Formats: sequence, structure tokens, C-alpha cells
Amino acid sequence: MSPDLKREVWAEMREVGDRLQGVLGADVRHPRGRNPYAHVAGCVKEKFGCSYGELPDERVGEVRRYLIELEAEEKSRAAGGGGD
Repeated sequence: MSPDLKREVWAEMREVGDRLQGVLGADVRHPRGRNPYAHVAGCVKEKFGCSYGELPDERVGEVRRYLIELEAEEKSRAAGGGGD
């Protein structure tokens, strides 16, 4: 991914992390609370099979759409809507 797009996508990932502060459910592996920024980055890596920065520029739109879906899914799950 080009450096400019990489910065833009990382900023968008941080914004999603900001909005997920206090939203992610408790997890026994994270006794002091979950890190929403690491969660977002991990979900992107799991979805696309590599770090966001390793993706080609052509896939930026897919990443952006996924970030919207991920945020909605996590908020729905937190509200008791499932999502699994």
C-alpha cells in the first residue's frame, strides 16, 4: 500500500478503535480490558490474511467497507444483537 493510503487507512482504523472504546465485551484473556485498536488491526489482518499495510492500493475500498461493517457488528454484539 502506498504511504499516503497507509496513513489514511491507519487513521480510519484508529477512529474505529476510538468509537469502540468500552464497547468490546469482557474476555478472560484481557483481565484489564480489551484494546480496541489491537482488536481492529487483528480483525483486518484475519479478514484479509495480512496487515492492512501489505495490501495493494486497489483493496483500500474493501478495507474501508470492512471497517464500517466491523464497527456495526461490534456495537450490535455489545447491544445484545449477537453478530457471531
